[in-house]
Amino acid sequence: MDSSELESLLKDLESDRVERKASVSKDRGKLRETICAFANDLPNHQKPGILFIGVNDDGSCANLSITDEILTTLSDMRSDGNILPFPTITVQKMTLGGCELAVVIVQPSDAPPVRYNGRVCDRIGPRRATATAEEERRLSEKRRSKDLPFDIQSLPSASLNDLDLKLFEQEYLPASIPFSILEENQRTSEQKLASVRFINSVDPPLQPTNLGILVIGIEPRQFIPGAYIQFLRIEGTELTDPIKDQKEITGSISQLLRHLDETLQAHISVASDITSQALEIKQPDYPLVALQQLARNAVLHRTYEGTYAPVRINWFSDRIEIQNPGGPFGQVNRQNFGQPGVTDYRNPNLAEALKNLGYVQRFGMGIQIARKELQKNGNPLPEFMVEDTYVLVMIRRR
Repeated sequence: MDSSELESLLKDLESDRVERKASVSKDRGKLRETICAFANDLPNHQKPGILFIGVNDDGSCANLSITDEILTTLSDMRSDGNILPFPTITVQKMTLGGCELAVVIVQPSDAPPVRYNGRVCDRIGPRRATATAEEERRLSEKRRSKDLPFDIQSLPSASLNDLDLKLFEQEYLPASIPFSILEENQRTSEQKLASVRFINSVDPPLQPTNLGILVIGIEPRQFIPGAYIQFLRIEGTELTDPIKDQKEITGSISQLLRHLDETLQAHISVASDITSQALEIKQPDYPLVALQQLARNAVLHRTYEGTYAPVRINWFSDRIEIQNPGGPFGQVNRQNFGQPGVTDYRNPNLAEALKNLGYVQRFGMGIQIARKELQKNGNPLPEFMVEDTYVLVMIRRR
């Protein structure tokens, strides 16, 4: 958008595509609600919504100094995990009508409904509120199937019978949607499934999405053959050495990650050192948290499309190698891979599901957390091999 168009919107006090804020310090939750509502675009403007920071409600300049800290704060709202799936926004410093502003441009989402802390925000005219069940249904119908990422494309060969609805009601929904929302609107099972993108719509034919099969599928591998982890414990340093243990870890995403955690914990060796004060200090050969972060990254960022390959974890006597199908994606490349703040998501809706289930606390920090835990435990830092068709991380024993 050029400056003349933005200046025109800034002056239009009646436009429901515009929100004005004097600063970012008072209530950042309101800013996130606005971004969420613009991304949902319930009025179907099919045009971006604009958030102007540094201007009062009446359009007068608030004389706010737009610092790099303000711009960074606003940019971080895209991927801090509070708004899911990730909105598409641009943040820039501009001078419009003689007033210095931070301008946040929010594009309509291709995969609504978008949620802020589990709530679907919408905006019609001056009203900004939590969407009703009917408004959520309308947002679900707006998805453009031709533009959808793989994780929320429909699976024509699957049916509702392939979803574990008990798992959905008892585990996923309470972890994803505030209790007050669940109590407030008596939605049907189909409406609930559609609202979190586990099925394509509430109208027949009801087809599960790849996301639905991965997260609450009864047998995910029946439809997505590579959706499992191959674990090998090798007595030696080469793949040709004797195998001590092997297993295929499978199931819905929460089952898979729980079994993975149990497997990693079972194979970690803990040594005891006695200090001069007769205190026993237990030291693992690998820190569990680092292995969890790197393995979960592999499950999240891998490609599930066009391959039957699993995530592979090969545990040698001197190192662990974790390899996932699919090279770097989006803005991530070989040169910037693993750098703080550089992240992108091949499976953005799966990322939302993992956060809802508690397996991701903060997006874009998995590698940094792993590095910190390895360093604290006395292990070398992880080594990455980034190729076009796979990413491999090597963790060396303490």
